[in-house]
Amino acid sequence: MKQIASGLAQQFGSNCEVVIHDLRAKDLNQSIVHIENGHVSNRKVGDGPSEVVLKAMKADGEPARDRAGYLTTTTDGKVLKSSTFYIRDEAGGLNYIFAINFDISTLLAAQNALENLTSAPKTERPTEISHNVSELLDQLLEQSVARAGKPVALMNKDDKVAAIKFLNDAGAFLITHSGDRVANYFGISKFTLYSYIGSGK
Repeated sequence: MKQIASGLAQQFGSNCEVVIHDLRAKDLNQSIVHIENGHVSNRKVGDGPSEVVLKAMKADGEPARDRAGYLTTTTDGKVLKSSTFYIRDEAGGLNYIFAINFDISTLLAAQNALENLTSAPKTERPTEISHNVSELLDQLLEQSVARAGKPVALMNKDDKVAAIKFLNDAGAFLITHSGDRVANYFGISKFTLYSYIGSGK
């Protein structure tokens, strides 16, 4: 276990604390028998148990279950992503706890900064960059139908007027020959299309 603890600490760096508790010890106030990167929680060999160790020892007959990827905090405010594994003997007795605590405080700060930079109103979706005006018109047509919430075949006149107003406001009719494509898409004549554009203003 010490070899694995050392390997994990080397793999994930100084923010990764790995702790081994010996639950066979008569004095649980000194349950930590090995620790890597103890500066993460400011603990050392010979220190006592954490809350999770006490809960494991006071399981009232219920076998303690391994836990992975849960959040904990230190007394100085660090946020840790923790995993706890219970090591048993052949008879099922609880002998050791192998714990991993990764300090994600700086990662959370970076995540918050990135969210502030990339956040937008939830009603908006990222605008897709098209390769040409034909693709752009296709995208606008899809958006107009999505706003109606029903396929073109089920649209009534008001739905189509609203969809065409959206296209007009989006500048779709600035695209050459867009009128023919939009009319065909909605199954209406160009005369009807122009009347819808007029009524949608």
